Amino acid sequence: MTTIADLILTGATVRTADRANPLAEAIAVADGRILAVGTAAEVDALRGRRTEVRDLGGAAVYPGFVDVHNHHAIAGVTELFELSFGTSLGLDEILDLVRERAASLPEGSWITGGSWASTLMDELNTTAARERLDEAAGGRPVMLSDDSHHNRWANSAALRLAGISKDAIPDDGVTLVDPADGEPTGVLLEAAGILVAQAHARDGGLSAEQHRQASRRGVELLNGFGVTAFQDAAASLDILGALKSLDDAGELNAWVVSSLTINDEIFGYDTIGDALIARGEEFRTAHHRPDFVKIFLDGVPPARTALFIDPYLPDDVHGAHFHGTTTMSFDELYDWLRRVAERGLGAKVHATGDGSARLLLDVVERLRSEGFTDTPFQIAHGQFLADDDIRRLVDLRVSADISPFIWYPGVIPDALAAVLGDRAEHSQPNRSILDAGGVVAGGSDWPVVDSPNPLEGMQGLVTRADPLGRAPGTLWLEQAITAEEALEVFTINAATAMGLTHETGSIEVGKSADLVVLDRDAVAGPADRIIHTRVLSTWFAGREVHTAG
Repeated sequence: MTTIADLILTGATVRTADRANPLAEAIAVADGRILAVGTAAEVDALRGRRTEVRDLGGAAVYPGFVDVHNHHAIAGVTELFELSFGTSLGLDEILDLVRERAASLPEGSWITGGSWASTLMDELNTTAARERLDEAAGGRPVMLSDDSHHNRWANSAALRLAGISKDAIPDDGVTLVDPADGEPTGVLLEAAGILVAQAHARDGGLSAEQHRQASRRGVELLNGFGVTAFQDAAASLDILGALKSLDDAGELNAWVVSSLTINDEIFGYDTIGDALIARGEEFRTAHHRPDFVKIFLDGVPPARTALFIDPYLPDDVHGAHFHGTTTMSFDELYDWLRRVAERGLGAKVHATGDGSARLLLDVVERLRSEGFTDTPFQIAHGQFLADDDIRRLVDLRVSADISPFIWYPGVIPDALAAVLGDRAEHSQPNRSILDAGGVVAGGSDWPVVDSPNPLEGMQGLVTRADPLGRAPGTLWLEQAITAEEALEVFTINAATAMGLTHETGSIEVGKSADLVVLDRDAVAGPADRIIHTRVLSTWFAGREVHTAG
């Protein structure tokens, strides 16, 4: 065994996320792995003539952050090839951006991107708004996603290419129409937007090289925030191929766990379900693990496409007793999860309503009773859980993938309140899950959120207030957790949920040298200043993959 370090990092506060050895002063690295963690004197004993020694001058070193839920490739595509804008923009501002983008594109070119705020849905949902989008685009087809990336707004040209009209409404999802003329407004909920996504793909879409560039850029951006491991929450063949290509070339600077898409409610992927699972192993590499599947069990509450135990607030369309729906029955979900478990794969299940979460737990309870005791299950988002189901979540060993960063006031909680009323104030019961002994794993759901910065997520978990000061107040402050717990949420807990604890998530001897160097110890400072901590460098497998400019 190697006893001489290749690299020593010293002069730092080292937070290991290892409860048996939580604090240290220095780290030794050899062959990309942690060789030692301890005092400066202990680690210095491993110095050799060729050892690189870096005195960090009082900085802090944490395990590389782990993001249990993002869409890195979509984020890369958006930055490199699409129109990108934030949820703070109103309709007029979005139309101005579309008009500017159209002026730079040939006739017939698609304009895609996002994200418009869910709270704009009513304003977009008119024929007049669609016609304004037509004018701004100069006849070019347009497809823009909302902040959940579950819903789209398309213009007349895009609807026409997708075959959507007053007389041809998609069977799946919800196609909203203007009651004044019965025409589709272009607002397409959930699977209704797939036809438009497929029309875009038929017109060219992205090449394999562009998918590779998008994944590489997504990982590069994540490294910039100190992220060295993540789970792609809904992978396609294109994404799998890009990740394999990058790792084969030595260019994948993160551990990646992919979730193979079972039922596609929003993306329009060509290959899903059994056909995609059958090919998953083709793409396994040293750092890429196609170990999970992704199931969409429901949609999102603002579109009333998630199932709740108690009904939504009444509206003109659904009445006073509408609870929402799920994409699968108990038997259908059980059939999928049993087959997945038999193949040795885990499952990330999107369930945003408390009724959907209960259905998932019911199915997992049956599978556990049938002997599938080790299959990893994650409830994706899990922001609404009935009190009785928190204990079941823990007892059934289902990890809580808490994403996106909506455990503080903002646009998405406002959209939730519009359909749920006071219940929206009681989302993300993270304190209760931890107190019950559950695994709370941090995820961003980027680019549903503008930034995948784990420090933003950590501060929100501790303060339940908006780290960026965009909205006043707090959201269910009783569910706040400590800064030390928040660090675990975005390191060892997320790695545990992804099945990567033997590789990463904490600074322990033998693990991959995945580290983030910060300008100060954010955990020890004021909770409302965590986000102001600066990432100085990010290390993956002992290599410096990001350096602050």
